Amino acid sequence: MRPFLLLLALVLSPVALGQTKFSQPPQSPTAGQAAPAPLPERKDVVSWRLLAQVELVKVKDRFQPQFSAGVAALDAKEVKVQGFMMPLELGDKQSHFILAATPVDCAFCMPGGPESFVEVKAKKPLAFGFEPVLLSGKLTVLKDDPTGVFYRLTETVPVK
Repeated sequence: MRPFLLLLALVLSPVALGQTKFSQPPQSPTAGQAAPAPLPERKDVVSWRLLAQVELVKVKDRFQPQFSAGVAALDAKEVKVQGFMMPLELGDKQSHFILAATPVDCAFCMPGGPESFVEVKAKKPLAFGFEPVLLSGKLTVLKDDPTGVFYRLTETVPVK
């Protein structure tokens, strides 16, 4: 039931319904154009390159993520992550959303594989926008989440 609710929230996001009044979203590259450049790496922020260090391994009749030692060491730690908001709730402010490594240009599409986004649960709702955000919170590395999410950031607050 939870994966269905997550998918339903994505489909009914405020961007999909056109109920928000924000700056224009990033445009998708057209034929011959390069994809948007990733955010520059910062020493004080967990790297998306590090979060991508995960492999799916078959365990009995299903696949599970196997994280690198560097990723596993982040479990239950206070970290900073930068990325782009993808709403999961209706409204201008979001307390539960996806933080993606790259700009989100489709309200119906996940921004990549589960290694390229973090599910975020904020302490207080944050204003939605298309600009990158820097967040701090407690990172959980999920080894067997039924929704297929690899990372969750809780107790999240924006960093200035």
